[in-house]
Amino acid sequence: MPLIEVKDLSKTFRTYKKQPGFMGAVRGLVHREYQQTSAVKDVTFTVEEGELVGFLGPNGAGKTTTLKMLSGLLYPSSGSARVLGYVPWERQDGYRRQFALLLGQKNQLWWDLPAQESLELNARIYGISKESFARTVDEMTALLNVREKLNVMVRELSLGERMKMELIAALLHQPKVLFLDEPTIGLDVVSQKSVREFLRDYNARRKTTILLTSHYMADIQELCRRVIIIDRGAIFFDGQLQEVVDRFADSKIISIVCETGTNCSAERLKKYGEVLEQTSARLRIKVKRDRVIPVCKALLDELPVSDIDIQEMPIEDIIRKLFAR
Repeated sequence: MPLIEVKDLSKTFRTYKKQPGFMGAVRGLVHREYQQTSAVKDVTFTVEEGELVGFLGPNGAGKTTTLKMLSGLLYPSSGSARVLGYVPWERQDGYRRQFALLLGQKNQLWWDLPAQESLELNARIYGISKESFARTVDEMTALLNVREKLNVMVRELSLGERMKMELIAALLHQPKVLFLDEPTIGLDVVSQKSVREFLRDYNARRKTTILLTSHYMADIQELCRRVIIIDRGAIFFDGQLQEVVDRFADSKIISIVCETGTNCSAERLKKYGEVLEQTSARLRIKVKRDRVIPVCKALLDELPVSDIDIQEMPIEDIIRKLFAR
């Protein structure tokens, strides 16, 4: 049985539609109009034990709503889901002790307490022994390089340090399933890399099943082999990340280095494709996939090329195009 099994899961919100102006507000006291908004529509997927799956989509696509239903924070309008054999929204203690949800824009640590005391409070809630707590905190603070920050007030930590402490708090009870919603949002590149390396190592060692949403494609590329793309509440793609490139990228990038003194006009090169970069020695052209070989041959025949390289389109550009359409 899959560790996470979702079938035809839907969530519709009923929202009050306020009429403009004072008279609209008065009419709203007597007769209210409501509108239905479908946040998630008939979502179906499964996740096996130990998988680290990227959950992608533009803002408002339904990613966070889905994670909240799988965490038991929201009741679905229809459909079913089982995580670790439990129905999430029944909120049984056996389930709540085996999963964790980390929202990058929400705090679970006490703002005016040192991080150490917030972690100790979480340990008491989960009934974690002192020995296990000390061992886990020691290991994770070393891996995330925040051990010296344990006695600092949470509100005085930098964003990167606080997010690392939030991650430690989420993993204190060693959950079997971890839902991560934008865990690196707002972090600098060094902190992002540190969190990614920690998650990769933790997933490999503990075999924790992780469902990750992120708008930073570096997170997805470095951590996830499989991605689920959701748009307007419905699943658009579910498969290997490389398949996204193979199916939705219609171009490749040819990079060439020419001998010094070569002069090629942009107008002359436009016949091969879109010129992305042109200097006295370097040239990058975006070319349709089916024209890569003949264009490479033509460039080698026409220019004094000292080096040539063919690359796939950046995954960020591919995903951006998918979201846009």
